Amino acid sequence: MNTHESPVINNPVESTNATQLPAENTQTLRDSVEKALESYFAQLDGQPVTEVYDMVLSEVEAPLLEVVMRYTKDNQTKASILLGLNRGTLRKKLKQYGML
Repeated sequence: MNTHESPVINNPVESTNATQLPAENTQTLRDSVEKALESYFAQLDGQPVTEVYDMVLSEVEAPLLEVVMRYTKDNQTKASILLGLNRGTLRKKLKQYGML
């Protein structure tokens, strides 16, 4: 995988291969983000826009944190390890999104 490729994540119930989705749904997270941004810009119809970076990060980061916290049963230590974040950083982000 090159540095610009996103891993394809599976549903563990449907497949035992942890890097690929079932054949009928192989769209990567990267593909989804790209399509969503293309749609977003198309809907702007040339109107000026700012702070797209922060908007995209908050749109992706909040559900990421929600799912990880559910997966770890709200165990912040496990979640911080899973995410590769310092536990203090995780707490700050959880507070930022009203998840504490």
